[in-house]
Amino acid sequence: MEFVATCPKGFERLLADELLAMGTPQVRPLAGQVSFGGALEDAYRACLWSRMASRVLLVLARVDARDADALYEGASGIAWEEHLAPGATFAVDAHGTNAQLRNTQFVALRTKDAIVDRMLAARGVRPVVDTARPDLTVSVRLSGQRAALSVDLAGDPLFRRGYASRGGDRLPSLRPDYAAALLAAGGWGNVARSGVPTLAALWPGQGSVLVEAAGVALDRAPGLLRSRWGFTGWAGHDADAWQGLLDEADERAAAGEKNACSLLVRDGRPGALSACRQALRSAGLPLVPEGYKGTVPSYHLAVADLSWVGETALAAEAAALSELASHAGGRLVALSRDEAPDAALRCEPASVTEVIVGREAATMRAYAPSDSVVPAPSVELPGGERASVLVAASDQFARRLAKVARLCAKWARREDVSCYRVYDADLPDYAVAIELYEGSETPGRWLQVSEYAAPRGVDPELARRRLLDVLTIAPRVLGVAPDDVSVRVRTRSRGGSQYADEARAPKRGSRAQRSSRQKGRVELPVGSHLVDEGGLTFEVNFDARHDCGIFLDHRETRSRIREMMKRTKGSKRFLNLFAYTGTATVYAADGGARHTTTVDLSRPSLEWARRNMARNGFEGPEHEFVQADVLAWVSEQRHTRNRWDLIFCDVPTFSNSARMRKSSFDVQRDHAELIIGVSRLLVRGGCAIFSCNLRGFKPDVEKLERAGVRLTDITDETIPEDFSRNRKIHHAYLVERG
Repeated sequence: MEFVATCPKGFERLLADELLAMGTPQVRPLAGQVSFGGALEDAYRACLWSRMASRVLLVLARVDARDADALYEGASGIAWEEHLAPGATFAVDAHGTNAQLRNTQFVALRTKDAIVDRMLAARGVRPVVDTARPDLTVSVRLSGQRAALSVDLAGDPLFRRGYASRGGDRLPSLRPDYAAALLAAGGWGNVARSGVPTLAALWPGQGSVLVEAAGVALDRAPGLLRSRWGFTGWAGHDADAWQGLLDEADERAAAGEKNACSLLVRDGRPGALSACRQALRSAGLPLVPEGYKGTVPSYHLAVADLSWVGETALAAEAAALSELASHAGGRLVALSRDEAPDAALRCEPASVTEVIVGREAATMRAYAPSDSVVPAPSVELPGGERASVLVAASDQFARRLAKVARLCAKWARREDVSCYRVYDADLPDYAVAIELYEGSETPGRWLQVSEYAAPRGVDPELARRRLLDVLTIAPRVLGVAPDDVSVRVRTRSRGGSQYADEARAPKRGSRAQRSSRQKGRVELPVGSHLVDEGGLTFEVNFDARHDCGIFLDHRETRSRIREMMKRTKGSKRFLNLFAYTGTATVYAADGGARHTTTVDLSRPSLEWARRNMARNGFEGPEHEFVQADVLAWVSEQRHTRNRWDLIFCDVPTFSNSARMRKSSFDVQRDHAELIIGVSRLLVRGGCAIFSCNLRGFKPDVEKLERAGVRLTDITDETIPEDFSRNRKIHHAYLVERG
């Protein structure tokens, strides 16, 4: 009999080795599949024991498929009455196209017609098609002008093992067959059969790699948990042969429970360790993984899933890879979208398997064990400590950061500033901005590292290695735990700063959305922290948003707003447009504003602003929060009697929110109209501050003058000392009516 085991691209060699280890005859790896021969029992064994196959197909015939008629004739020639039992339902699963058969649904339809017509002629009864839950699935796979018609013996894909974690959407999940392939690439099968094997799993997410590793170590067939198979609806099914294999698998599982295996987990994401433990329990495996931090313990195989790692998780990645680089003796295999593991381990992989994760190219990189650690470049840190790095030139960055950190710390103590920018691309090769935040009510220090995109001429791998070195060095120089470093990558474009990677906001109802409440105090969302600025307290969050909640470059601007409000006479009304988290509103209220209006299109931002106000003692109906499209709202207010003494308008560079009335807002294109509208909302003698962060911004002074608006550039007066190296961080103007 001829069989085919299908698999993801890149798994062919690993799957072939797995089948050979089972004693499967006539194994031949092909593209996206492995063919083999033998008896039906061999195919059943592959269904039950293969960890990397997606499906196991019994090939019935290979037919001409140059066009629809040829396919129909070929499919009609198969004795389907010998495969489809009376009363059984079926469905057709089609893959592949050619010049004449360009639609898989049409291929499935023509094959279905051929089967129905053949069965109707043979039995006089039309078989029932059930695409949702068929008794028998017929597979049609086109390759050029030929088609292979097969019976799907698996039914549902074999990687649907039947175990599941409760990690939900909070953690990425590595598909079980990918987890098994990683382990196979690292030689776990051989390791698991010797002594007490230890697996160290880095970022295992919902734990599939642990389940697969434990299954191998305890000799547990991955198909034992499945309750439904494709061959049970096939008329040729050999129930006795299948039951014999099940009995054998049960015996092996019972004997395998005596085997020892140690599972170690390094994954600092909330709920990761408990999700791994839950996955093992769901799979019925009597092993409990242990978490570890810091120095990598002794292990036989380390598995690192870097496929999910984006820029927001680079800090944790840098720390873990640095730890691996200092460890010798164990094997390592990593699933990665780039060559970062090579750099961290300072060696070439023993083997590289190209795969597809989602829709993106990735590699499984296996590293052979070594008896000694390859000497690594290192840099000296303050206090004489040394840190391993990936780029030897990073010692220049370490020296520069240590120097500016000392100077900034002295300045911050003198000016009583607790949140400030420490470094801003001082060295062109290390083009990052680093900001330090000190906690107020509870002790804590956090870093936010923002990487500017490297120029096109710079090797992206080199740029990434430099960033990893930054994330290794900066926390140690500035006394911040690696877990308290957040990372974002931004690119320079004509529209100003655009963020390429953004930390995903937690879903509504998730743990990160729930807030901790204490009686008599303003709620503080989980994951948020409190910081001080100018004698006021503000909420920051480095996880849920790409901006942490306070723009440090506007520290002087906010202070100016407070002083201007103190000098304001009359109604003392303040308006904050594009308010974000309302920090300017808090300053205005602290300066004596009797009535404040905070306007933003984002409801979460307004809720954040409300908390900032309440936390500083400013509550009541005199402080209103308006969710609205600012441009449309300003236009509407011009037709009312509402007027304000002081207005702050810090505009985005570009916006195209679906909730805006206009299709988009571009600050260079639309600023004049907005400034004119804002000026019309001022009382006589009132003024506004207009700000934007477009580096090349040029106000249309002539148009504004024709509208009776006077603009005074106050940018230099609003740039804080810690931003003096980058004075184009924003533009600020005083707006008055002539």
